[in-house]
Amino acid sequence: QVQLVESGGGLVQAGGSLRLSCAASGRTFSSRALGWFRQAPGKEREFVAAINWSGGSTYYADSVKGRFAISRDNAKNTVYLQMNSLKPEDTAVYYCAATMRLETTWSKDQYGYWGQGTQVTVSS
Repeated sequence: QVQLVESGGGLVQAGGSLRLSCAASGRTFSSRALGWFRQAPGKEREFVAAINWSGGSTYYADSVKGRFAISRDNAKNTVYLQMNSLKPEDTAVYYCAATMRLETTWSKDQYGYWGQGTQVTVSS
């Protein structure tokens, strides 16, 4: 079992930055790929970024590539999402997720564990 708790969301102006954190419980954290997804009102949950078990491989949605960076600290059982140059269209609830896989995947069906989400609002 893995439990995930996100933090770090908030209100920021366009062009600003936020760093989301996701703290995980469970002994198998370091053997799982992790991901961040987001869901805006009236839209489906979409993939944002993923990182493999070691942190050596990352994968991003085209919409955030070059602006967001995912990282992990296996010693702290924590995954991060650094978000820079934020845009109003980045406004959404952001979810951390864990998969049984070692390597990255963009498919939300591959993720069996989800956090409760943290709201990110970007004002224009």
